[in-house]
Order: sequence, then structure tokens, then C-alpha cells
Amino acid sequence: METTGSDCNVKPGDQQADGGMEADRTMSRSDSGSGDDSLDSLLNCVPRCPLTPSLSPRKRTTSQSKTEPPLLRTNKRTIYTAGRPPWYNVTGTTFKEAFVIGLCGGSASGKTTVANKIIEALDVPWVVLLSMDSFYKVLNKEEQELAAKNEYNFDHPDAFDFELLVTVLRKLKKGKSIKVPVYDFTSHCRRKEWKTVYGANVVIFEGILAFANKELLKLLDMKVFVDTDSDIRLIRRLKRDISQRGRDISGIIKQYNKFVKPAFEQYIEPTVQSADIVVPRGGENFVALDLIVQHVHSQLEKREITVRSALASAHQGQPLPKTLSVMESTPQVRGMHTIIRNKETNRDEFIFYSKRLMRLLIEHALSFLPLKPVSVETPQGGIYNGKRLSGQRITGVSILRAGETMEQALMAVCKDIRLGKILIQTNHDTGEPELHYLRLPKDLSEDYVILMDSTVSTGAAALMAVRVLLDHDVAEDKIFLLSLLMAEMGVHSVAYAFPKVRIITTAVDKEVNDQFHIIPGIGNFGDRYFGTDAPSDWCESDEGMDF
Repeated sequence: METTGSDCNVKPGDQQADGGMEADRTMSRSDSGSGDDSLDSLLNCVPRCPLTPSLSPRKRTTSQSKTEPPLLRTNKRTIYTAGRPPWYNVTGTTFKEAFVIGLCGGSASGKTTVANKIIEALDVPWVVLLSMDSFYKVLNKEEQELAAKNEYNFDHPDAFDFELLVTVLRKLKKGKSIKVPVYDFTSHCRRKEWKTVYGANVVIFEGILAFANKELLKLLDMKVFVDTDSDIRLIRRLKRDISQRGRDISGIIKQYNKFVKPAFEQYIEPTVQSADIVVPRGGENFVALDLIVQHVHSQLEKREITVRSALASAHQGQPLPKTLSVMESTPQVRGMHTIIRNKETNRDEFIFYSKRLMRLLIEHALSFLPLKPVSVETPQGGIYNGKRLSGQRITGVSILRAGETMEQALMAVCKDIRLGKILIQTNHDTGEPELHYLRLPKDLSEDYVILMDSTVSTGAAALMAVRVLLDHDVAEDKIFLLSLLMAEMGVHSVAYAFPKVRIITTAVDKEVNDQFHIIPGIGNFGDRYFGTDAPSDWCESDEGMDF
């Protein structure tokens, strides 16, 4: 089926049209599902995000493309002003996959331009742009010499590491953290530092042979072929390779005639048959881009998920799990709780006794780490049979902002510990937690991770933080969730979803009210600790920062 004129060609298929789709639905920001619905139904929809040359939509940071600033950014960190909603259910299982758009087309056809136009028009957070150029194979010495003389065919399927590409895209689609190689086109080799990418609602994968591999095609929810005149592509390639890759005109033309043009005719052009949409004229075809954006929005709308309301109604009356460890309620501990729970306690005393309690909690938590027997010689020449941590590294991760208050206590008892941070906020329109920012140390998959938050009520933020750690390949039984105060509901929620996570706290309160506040509780820990005023609809730190 074709749209009017030559703006866009939609490939017919066996998919059924969704007759119930509405053009004026609000935009969803869920990140999951598959592209099983027909594109045909979009032709009758009024575009919600019209793409006109004068439009300047808000931009997002993407992987493997230019970094475009969101609303809140410093020179060291990026905080998404629109967060990533839950991508898992109440069992903690990821069941909503990222929506993957595949962009194919000849060299310099404008695939990256189309990708960036789609990203701008979508206006959804956590979009990843994955380029096939990153997955060129590492060349041996002989191939390096051929490449230097423009005698190596970079447009042949054998030039790409499809095995690595499929593995990376599959993990990214499932919501996992991945590492993407960075290819240097000047030296024809991969750089030592790979790029870490995580948390995609939408993945845009572009490359000249994006449709050439059967396993890759299975991962694509929407397939778009960018069709650009060969003369225009050659001119663009000349400009790009001279200015960006340091090559001379004669070498570029020689390579184009010998490799690029034949490869396009043999391997790339035939894959147009796999496309759902053919986009003539690339990034200037606003009608086609509108169609793509409409379809992605309609797919995202169908993948909305609610977590907190489900948590609030689950696990009523169940016994507390065996993975929970509550510090002994000694007179000292009860005395400190009395002080920090008292609404009349001034800020200085609140901070002082909170820090004392945090230190005790950290010491208690460390007793659950695996220790091995070891013998040491004392200064007097005697032998002492003791214990030592069994070699694994410890990493601390705080849930901002209140969880950050526990870092000093952790650093006081764990020398040279690495720290990470996760920012989770409540979306006041949906009531759901959203992931806005994370900074985790590299290579923490083998570490014991101490996850810190001051209070846990429903467990919604804790669930999201644990899911993030699991997506970064941290073992579930190596995660310790620490909190000064928890509600029974939050304990059950975390233990039900992640039965191997050890939950450690100084006290557990029985109730959570209709606003998800712990009763009797401690108030808004972050506001009391930092001296900020809570708004009328304040929330426990478990529910994230409240702006």
C-alpha cells in the first residue's frame, strides 16, 4: 500500500490492522512489547507530532550519535527530565521489551539523519541509537594493509561481526546493560574503551546491512528502508570521508566503484523486500517520518504498566520472609528511633542519631557477607584464628536522594569502597516510579552490592533499583537492600519479586496509608535530614525525590 504521492511506501504484510487505535491518545512512555500491529491503520490517523522544517522539538541524549542536551545536565552527568517508567512486573521480571526500529539503506543514504529526526519527533526519554558501523570486525595485519590502500571491502557482509551485533541488540532489547565497541575509521580498528548503553524505551538500529541477517530481522519490530539517489549518496560519501575520515578523493571513488556500488546492488538493495516502510528522500520526507512516529507512539501506548497499585494490594497477611534481617531492638536502638521519629526533634539531633543508627545498620549488614577462615600471627608470636572477606569486592549504591545519606557510614567501615547512584522519582500523573539517572561503577557483575535507601514503604523504588542492578548482571544473591525503616508491604514486595535479595533494616512498621506513607513512620527522611520543606503531597524516600 502506498501513501499519496511518493512520500512513503508501506509494504503490505499479513498483520491485522488495529481498528480501535485513536489518534488523540496521550503519549505513552512505556518501553516494551513487540511490533505485531499493522502500519496500515496509521494512514488514517492525524499526526500528533508533525514534522515540519520549522519544528524544533526537545532533544535527547542518544548512544552512538551526537549528544544532545536534555533539560537538566552538568558537565559530568545527565539527568533525564522525563524518566523511564517500570519495564518489569510485580514479580520483578522484565516482560516488556524495548521497541526496536531497524533503518537500512545504502552508504550515505541519510539513515543517521532519519534516525535523529525520529528521535526528535518521538520526544520520549531513553532512546538509544545503535550504529552498525560500530560492529566492523577487527582487521588483521594483511587486512589493515588492504584497507590503507582502499582495497578492503567494508560493504561486504563478511566485514561485520554479526555474532556480536545480534548478542548486543538482543540484550539491549531485553533491557540489559550492554557494551558497544567504538570503531576508529582512520586506523580501522576498535578502540580500547567500549561504550556502555542501558535503559532503552526505543532502540533505533541503523546500518547498510541492517536487514541482511535473519537473526537481526527477528529482533526488529519495525523495518524502514531509506531510499536515496545513488548520485546524492556518492556526493555525501565524498564529503564525509574527506572531512571526517581523512581520505583522498581518488581513493574514495576507487573504493566506491570497486566495492560500495556492487555491494549495494548485490546485498543492500534486495533487502528492501523486508522493509515495512520505504522512505524516499531520507530526512526531508516529513510525511514518511510522521507515519513512523505515529506507529511507534501507538505501540508504546499499548505497553503501559502499573506497579505501585499492584504492590499495595499484594501479600496481605503473609509472614515476613526469611531473607529479612531486623536489627535487635536493644534499648539503644529504641532510644535512637524514639528521637528520630519524634516530629519535635530538631535537625541537628535528627542527623546525629540517624548517622549513629546508619553506622550500626552497616556493621550489622557486613556480618552477612561470606567470610573464610584465616590464621594470622600476632606481635607476640602467637597464632590467631580469625575470619576474612572471601575476596569479592563490595560496591555501595544509593537511591537518591535520601539513600545518599548512608554513604558516609558505609565508607567509614569499608575502606576504598566504590559508590554508585540511582535517581528514581515518582511521576505524579501516573503515581509510578521512574528512573531518571544512574551512575554505576564499571564491572560490578562480580561484586557484592549494598543498596541503600533511608525508608522503604511500598517497595516500588527499591524494586526498580534492584532491577537496574540485575540488568547490569549483578547476581541477585549478592544484593543487600539496607534501610533504616521499612513497611511490611515493602518487605514483602521486594522479597516476592527477588527472593534471593537480603533485606536488612533497623525496624519494620506494619502499616502504609492511602498516600503510601509508612505508619507510624518517620516522616519525609530527606526533607528532615537536608532541611528542605516537604510539599503537601510529600512522599517517603522509597518513592523517590519529589520535585
